[in-house]
Amino acid sequence: MTKYDYRLSNKLDTDLQKLRCRVNYHALKFTEPIQELAEKLIQRMREKSRYSIALHLRFEPDMLAFSGCYYGGGEKERRELAAIRRRWRTLHIHDPEKRRRQGTLTPEEVGLMLRALGYRSDAHIYVASGKIYGGEDTLEPLKALFPNFHTKETLSSQEELAPFLKFSSRMAAIDFIVCDESDAFVANNIGNMAKILSGRRRYFGHKRTIRPNAKQLYPLLMKRGNMLWDAFASQV
Repeated sequence: MTKYDYRLSNKLDTDLQKLRCRVNYHALKFTEPIQELAEKLIQRMREKSRYSIALHLRFEPDMLAFSGCYYGGGEKERRELAAIRRRWRTLHIHDPEKRRRQGTLTPEEVGLMLRALGYRSDAHIYVASGKIYGGEDTLEPLKALFPNFHTKETLSSQEELAPFLKFSSRMAAIDFIVCDESDAFVANNIGNMAKILSGRRRYFGHKRTIRPNAKQLYPLLMKRGNMLWDAFASQV
């Protein structure tokens, strides 16, 4: 699938484009070890709750650096993200604040959005992600909003996960399957995995998918300290 889009012409009739999408959705298969572990995680989530939310958080250091935004971590964050950005010589950040208004929400902001949409604190959330920038300190506000917080690492044993740990794409595949089978899927980014899952879930039965409009939510989130909760939730 790597660079698949570039190896076929995009100048196709609409019907042929639709056919290509259908073929991809039906043809995509994972190897048995990946599928088996993912199905175990899905079953364990269902044993914990009849309704689950999957969140593709995408808050890893490289993503934050490439976004061109800053997320309130002060001078330490600016130094660390600037060091990562040097990998991309063509990446020029002229207005980090403007990029932030159009970019990714923080884990806490996603949690506030979900609570505003009516999801209660007892909801069970599966978080699909790599290494989160800031680690537990970054995740703590989200966990405070949703204490029933699960990942592939918490749902599986070290022995079960060991064969996949050195392969980021296989770890992502496990997350992909669990997210696809969730009752609600939340995409905190506009990356390829989020787009594929959104399209796949729409194709296979219009399963609930939430894709935040960060551009509209950002100013509202910045004002929430001066708003009553009901007013904030209503505007969300």
